[in-house]
Amino acid sequence: MIIFFLILIISANVSEVFFTQTNLSNLTRQVAGIGLASIGMLLVIITGGIDLSVGSIAAMAGVLCAVFSSTTPLSIVLLISVASGIAVGSFSGYLVAIHKMAPFIATLAMMTIARGLGFIFSNGAPILLADEASAFIEFGSGYWLGIAYPVWIFLVISVICALLLRHHIFGRIITAIGSNEEAVRLSGIRVGIHKLSVYAISGGLAALSGLITTFRTGVGSPIVGVGMELDAIAAVVIGGASLQGGKGTAINTLLGVLILGMIGNIMNLISIPAYPQQVIKGVIIIFAVLLQKFQSKSNHN
Repeated sequence: MIIFFLILIISANVSEVFFTQTNLSNLTRQVAGIGLASIGMLLVIITGGIDLSVGSIAAMAGVLCAVFSSTTPLSIVLLISVASGIAVGSFSGYLVAIHKMAPFIATLAMMTIARGLGFIFSNGAPILLADEASAFIEFGSGYWLGIAYPVWIFLVISVICALLLRHHIFGRIITAIGSNEEAVRLSGIRVGIHKLSVYAISGGLAALSGLITTFRTGVGSPIVGVGMELDAIAAVVIGGASLQGGKGTAINTLLGVLILGMIGNIMNLISIPAYPQQVIKGVIIIFAVLLQKFQSKSNHN
């Protein structure tokens, strides 16, 4: 919250157009996709894992959407695209939960596989959405109550995740797994199926993120989502989640997503090149982690 309001104040003072309706609309629309991937990443990180495949899954899902958009009913196109993400995420979860593979290694392998499949399906070139998929493009550029449709999806998913973590047994179990996996296992709870589930959810939300990008641009591209996994991890960490597991909230992750979005937005408004943004993101991540440790020490004292 401190970082969020600090950057909000700085942004408002640096650029006069920051608080205009057009800019805020563009900002929220741009962060909706990474926001969905960040919610999935949050669930994985809470269990003590990590998912490096989200950017590649987004690209693969977007390509599949574009490939099938000219020959398949739109509802089936959506099903195929999201199911592909769930399948990749589930396999990552299977490797982690059943074969005890390190999450970093398992999802790194699936990151490479999913990106490769995206290039195979697209023959290495961007694919335009077919005219039959004009409803997708209208959705990607449409508004309801002054808020873009993709932003509504992000907000709804964030609320569902917040309720899941706070009020549902599934949320309590995955939080407990991140805190003390062995204790959860000894209590008779099936740890493996819960860990597999969070990776499947992460894959599905990453695919949905890729679809939103495809709807917004009208193009399915195999190079979409490069670096998305790092932004998602950054948003979760800035939001106060612990990479060691057992801690994190959906609302704080939402704020983390907005913080990253505002950094990029304000730098674009004042014409600063993209490269310094990476430096500032890194500095903010370090500051956020140090702030967590400071708060933790204060609470213990």
